[in-house]
Amino acid sequence: MKIFLVFTTALFLSFTAIAQEDTTNNITKVEYKEYRNGKLNENSNLSFIFKNEIAYLSKSNDKIQSFIDFKNHQNIDVIHYKNSDYKTTTSFNNLLKPIYLDQTETILGYQCSKAEFSYFSNKIEVWYTNKSDVKGSPYKKYLPSKSALVLKIVINGNREIVASKIVKNSELTGAYYSIESSKEISEPEFEEFKIKSRYTTLSVFSDELINFDPSIKTTSIEDFNNKTYRFSNGSVILKRVKLPNSIKKNAQVYATLTNSSNGDAYDRTGTVFMIPVNDEKQNMLNGFLKGVDELPKLIDNKGGVYQGVISDEKYNSPIELMRFFTSFGIGHFNNLRVINNYPWRKEVVYKQDVSALIPTNQNEVWIGVFIGNYDKGGHKVSLDFDIYPSFEENEIGNRWIQPIFNTVNILEMSGQNYGRLFKNDTLKVTVTIPENIKNKKLLFTSTGHGGWGGGDEFNQKLNEVYVDGKLVYSVIPWRTDCATYRLSNPASGNFGNGQSSSDFSRSNWCPGTLTPPYIIPLSNLEPGKHIIEVVIKQGDDEGSSFNHWGVSGVLIGDENNLD
Repeated sequence: MKIFLVFTTALFLSFTAIAQEDTTNNITKVEYKEYRNGKLNENSNLSFIFKNEIAYLSKSNDKIQSFIDFKNHQNIDVIHYKNSDYKTTTSFNNLLKPIYLDQTETILGYQCSKAEFSYFSNKIEVWYTNKSDVKGSPYKKYLPSKSALVLKIVINGNREIVASKIVKNSELTGAYYSIESSKEISEPEFEEFKIKSRYTTLSVFSDELINFDPSIKTTSIEDFNNKTYRFSNGSVILKRVKLPNSIKKNAQVYATLTNSSNGDAYDRTGTVFMIPVNDEKQNMLNGFLKGVDELPKLIDNKGGVYQGVISDEKYNSPIELMRFFTSFGIGHFNNLRVINNYPWRKEVVYKQDVSALIPTNQNEVWIGVFIGNYDKGGHKVSLDFDIYPSFEENEIGNRWIQPIFNTVNILEMSGQNYGRLFKNDTLKVTVTIPENIKNKKLLFTSTGHGGWGGGDEFNQKLNEVYVDGKLVYSVIPWRTDCATYRLSNPASGNFGNGQSSSDFSRSNWCPGTLTPPYIIPLSNLEPGKHIIEVVIKQGDDEGSSFNHWGVSGVLIGDENNLD
């Protein structure tokens, strides 16, 4: 496991190329007030310092340092990223070109001219003077001239930034990043580093193989991180992962999975799942290590046996973080089916907000990926968690996360049954809601399967969720946008009418897409025991072809520590 720590700590080095000795001590600070829809923003503190023909736009502890160099007529940005300093420079000649208007306005005693800029469909009006010894702007991109002091900016007519004070003999506090020793990079490269420096990436899997290989026998795991285990004949990968502390400060967490074919031509069911390390109950690890018979069994009305499907007092089903579906052969088959004007994509990238499912009271979890396939080449996957700090990094209370059912047969290649019970029975589970849980919700994910014309994959079927016998949610899970992803499916079959198999609408999934959960509010659910029941109008089987449904349910909420 690699953790890319891209949040920078302030590295204060000498600003040797620009900040020269100032014998005159002529330092001026220009302060601004900000108004939004005419109302003063009390939290705004825009300003810059001017010294020796340099406008310093940043605080000394800012991760990115920005300057306007009026000596050399250029803007400079400097960033410290992954233990190195980088800079980008932009000549004044390459800045946005304004339209100059025949309008003036007096601000702080200066008669200011007006210029207008257009940037990403935004209208920026700028009032400036060329008559001041002080030069600069709170926004270096909008500089009307090489000697401008910008005293007013209006953005889209409703955000106004106006100079309120010009203070002579101010102080230039703190040192700045080194300019001379910084490596110069292009502006696009700088923008990439700027974005990546704002969040943390936790790398879980990198280019790992998921395939069918009966020679793989994993019967033990070790109590440490950074090792990938393979289970169920290679169709499951698993790793113990340490969670960063930023998750406890209300960070947003996005799972990013990258997938390409390594020889498998078909669309397959996949899932990213989590198992708590300190789970006091039995869990899917028992099945991985000892086989599906070690998992608790659910028996339907016709005697069908389903292993590890529902949580009970002794067992927790896996927590599904992301349901995804591989495409028809992306990557591996691109050059084997070349079609003019069909630029096949190289890989599928799935990204989903999984913040609500990441525990705040655990330091480590097991993270796994399953792709159901019987192909020796199989698939290649990478998995990262991008962790974005909250705008308000406050410690939050513990999240309550309780998995209650999961019929996705993660141990399919070890004999775990498909979710076929809905033809004969309903999925019923007893849950216990603890005291002091607020914002209760059920995350319900459902996809239908049965890949022939009369199968549930291609026919709309009603799903219903009941709590204590009362209907709380009903939906027909269905996707009509599958043709959007044609270029991710080079191995998809083409038919005589011009359609491709990957184009067809399906029961809440498409080849090469994610299936996010439905969010079912349960705020009024009282503490204590309740029965949650899933009813699906599953269709009839045909010969050896059968229907099945992959459904997962996780109850979530916030522990209310105030009561």
